[in-house]
Amino acid sequence: MAQRMVNRSVIVTGAASGIGKAIAEGLALEGASVCIADLNLEAAQLVASGIVSSGGKAIALQVDVTERASVVSAIATTVQVFGKLDCYFNNAGFNQPMKFLEITEQNFDQIMRVNALGVLIGIQEAAKQYIRQGTTGKVVNTASIAGRTGFPSFAPYSASKASVISLTQAGARALAQHGVTVNAFSPGVVATPLWVKLDKDLEDIGEGDSGFASMSGDILLGRPAEPSDIVPTALFLASADSDYVTGQTMAIDGGMILV
Repeated sequence: MAQRMVNRSVIVTGAASGIGKAIAEGLALEGASVCIADLNLEAAQLVASGIVSSGGKAIALQVDVTERASVVSAIATTVQVFGKLDCYFNNAGFNQPMKFLEITEQNFDQIMRVNALGVLIGIQEAAKQYIRQGTTGKVVNTASIAGRTGFPSFAPYSASKASVISLTQAGARALAQHGVTVNAFSPGVVATPLWVKLDKDLEDIGEGDSGFASMSGDILLGRPAEPSDIVPTALFLASADSDYVTGQTMAIDGGMILV
């Protein structure tokens, strides 16, 4: 079977670990040239080195998705190295649980800045690059089941991921005239380093019974996801297979949230 991402250049933010790492590695196996974009440059370089040693094409860049100049620079470097940009994954994000009545302005602002503003900047700057190139292009955003239903200990995170869904729809409408598609996927409970930290954070605020194990119990398919479970949908959204799909958020949650 032919590789679906040959001659396609992709940026994946937050790609040094977890879902982003799995996506980057999966796309590279399908022939993509991948930029591993992450705040943690050392970890990003390890991922890129692993891809290259396996015969793939990858570079690593330190990127702060909340700073437009950082995103612009990453896109310019990727285009310089790989010749163009075909797909941009807005995957970087974080969570810091707090009890609902104790959520602070700082907590809300930090989460919204990374998870929502970062996605807006990524959509805008990727689209500007596609327009400069005179090509079509794709943007893929990482939403969450938390964007479909609010969790009391994750309220700012839920709000930020609801914003991702709205930005996906707005971007799709705004950019269709340029041949740019904007879609998202919505993971549920995924076994990543993020959840290890979340479980500890939830215990620290006295909400340990609402963590990974508890939430996994609501999954119809009976198990939490592995990062590899996300890759096929990410590949579909990054490849020509999804050329007639835009403005959609695809759930990959094992049947945890039914809407």
